[in-house]
This record gives sequence, C-alpha cells and structure tokens, in this order.
Amino acid sequence: MTDGTPTGLRDLAEAVPADRPYGRRAWFPGEAFRRRAEIVIGGVLLAAMVLLALLTPYLVTGDPRALAPGSRLLPPSAAHWFGTDPLGRDLFVRVLYGARVSLLVGFSVAFLSSLLGCFVGMVSASGKRIDAVVMRIMDGVMSIPAILLAIALMAVTGGSVVNVIIAVTIVEIPRVARLVRGVVLSLREQPYVEAAVAAGTSRARIVVRHLLPGIVGPLIVQATFVWATAMILEAALSFIGAGTPPSTPSWGNIMADGKALWQVRPLMIFIPAAFLSVTLLAINMLGDGLRDVLDPAQPSNL
Repeated sequence: MTDGTPTGLRDLAEAVPADRPYGRRAWFPGEAFRRRAEIVIGGVLLAAMVLLALLTPYLVTGDPRALAPGSRLLPPSAAHWFGTDPLGRDLFVRVLYGARVSLLVGFSVAFLSSLLGCFVGMVSASGKRIDAVVMRIMDGVMSIPAILLAIALMAVTGGSVVNVIIAVTIVEIPRVARLVRGVVLSLREQPYVEAAVAAGTSRARIVVRHLLPGIVGPLIVQATFVWATAMILEAALSFIGAGTPPSTPSWGNIMADGKALWQVRPLMIFIPAAFLSVTLLAINMLGDGLRDVLDPAQPSNL
C-alpha cells in the first residue's frame, strides 16, 4: 500500500497491455510492415508523386498559365510532351503543377480534419449529455451528401484553393469524429483504464497515457482515406466549376478544359485522370496496408 492505493491496482493502471486494440506495440510492427507489399508499393508510388510535385518548378520551366493562341490543341511532340490545350497552354506543365494543388488539398484536408475530428470526438466521448448534442450535429452534417455540402459551402465562400480546403475539411470532420468517439468509448471499458480511474489517476494522464496511444493507429489509417476522398472531391468540384479558379492548374480543372473536346483530344482528360487514379491507388494501398498492420483485430494479424 502506498498513499492508500494497492500496489497491484497501481501496476495495472500504469501498464500498457500488448494486446489492446491499436496498442503501443502496434506502432512499431517491423515484421508486419515487411510482410505487406501494399505498404511498400503504395508508399513508393505516393512518395514519387509527392517528390514530382515538389520538384516541378525545377523540372519544367514553362508557365502553366501562359497563353499561346497560336499553339492551341497541338498533339504530343518533343516540344509539348502531352500536347497543348485550347488556349495553347502546355498540358505536361499544367499536369505537373496540378499535382501540387491536388496533393496540397488532399494532405491539408487529411491533417485538419484529423486534428479537429479528434478533438470533437474526444469531447463528445467525455459525457453523455455533450455526446448527445455533438453527435446529433455530426449526424446532421453526415446526412447531407458530401459533394452537395461541398458545393453549397463553395457557393457561399467562392472559388479558391483555401476555400476548397475549408469546405472539404468541414465535410470530413464528422467521419473522423465518429471514429475517434467510438475508439475512446471502447478504450474506456478496458480494465487498465478502469484501474487508472480507480487509482485516482488524473484525467489528463489517462488521456495521454491510455487514450491517445489507442487513437493514433486508427486515426492514421482514417487520414489516408480522407486524403484520397479530399482529392476526389477537389477534382469533382473543379470539374464542375465550383472548386479552384479556372486559371489555377489542378487535375480537375484540366479535365474540365478537355470535356468539350474529348472526342478529338481525349488525352486532355485521360492524362490528368491517370495521374489522379495512380495517386488514389497509392494512397488507398497505403491505407489498407496500415489498417492491417495497426489493427491487431484484423484476421490476417491473428
């Protein structure tokens, strides 16, 4: 006995079980990572796309916004690898610069929605009354189709990259919040958390030592899927003219420029669509692999 707390109870409260869902041991699953090719393939593809986007200003010298009416709708050639669009802009340059916009939107939305969704989810799980209010608000937001809600928000705020990030983040927060809430409610029923409460451990210490480590795994996995969803929403918004301004190169805008000419210049749609598809494939493969590795409850991990 020390300070009125049994030693066994204190040991249980301070323990970090190896088999708890999304536990600390799941953070460093070296062998599991090496066994899953989708993590390697997805990670390499995504890293290559991100590196290509970061190095775009050094790889190409053309201006993605420069107009050249005399060079409009040229076929692919040594001078213009992917040809030119109806305004004479180099399609290869625009696709590379479009990667910067699309990846920026996806990453920003994933980061912001994970951060804010984690906060909302933990607040919601802190009490029954606040949970009822917060979750009804989240359910109300989720009841509206994501693309319609994003279009409505863009109609209010106007077209820009920043506004696209804000609109899509608002759309994705409820999904992250519900995930975090569910994980927190599950972790609160674990014996080591109940022992920590019985031992008089402060709420802040319980959150830091027991709850946050359990949230990190599923939150990372969810962030990858939010990243992919955000890129799809950004492309859809830009394609219908409700996203980034037409002058800003993004994969959605490039496809929108080519939709009226798809029969004579199909590459204007197929090339940015291919870049978008490969990036989404990489992100989803990475997310699937991380889910299998970080969730010991997956059948492949049992």
